[in-house]
Amino acid sequence: MAFTGDYLRRIMRRYPTDVSVVTTAYRGAFYGLTANSFISLSLNPPLVLVAIDKRARTHEAVKGSGVYAVNILAHDMEEIARRFATAPPEERFRDLKLAFAATGVPILADALAYLDCEVVAEYPGGDHTIFVGRVVDGAVLNDKPPLIYYDRGYRSL
Repeated sequence: MAFTGDYLRRIMRRYPTDVSVVTTAYRGAFYGLTANSFISLSLNPPLVLVAIDKRARTHEAVKGSGVYAVNILAHDMEEIARRFATAPPEERFRDLKLAFAATGVPILADALAYLDCEVVAEYPGGDHTIFVGRVVDGAVLNDKPPLIYYDRGYRSL
């Protein structure tokens, strides 16, 4: 029997992950999606990576702009996580308090922290592209606990 994507998903549900929203700006519009495929890659130079589904509008916007921000969500931002995962793209930024990073990408002002990144490499990853970003700026914005995703649900520490 072949190992399937569905079985991988079932196993990965047992692995708790952070919840972040990846944002970018491209051709005068904002793009964003909820991601839990974000990791720190290197401290020197400071590098992170995100994997974005090739079918997502945010994928083409990150490719085109060459920049993105990772907004790490606080425990009270579950509605934001759900919005960026399921709402139509034109609804995702509606009525949100935003700031702007050095690269010009939107930052969720109520996020726990953010990292502002310039894409330095792209790698194929099946149905995703892995975007390696050099961190050019970032900050911790508050002391709240993080939002966690585990076993098909959002949780807090």
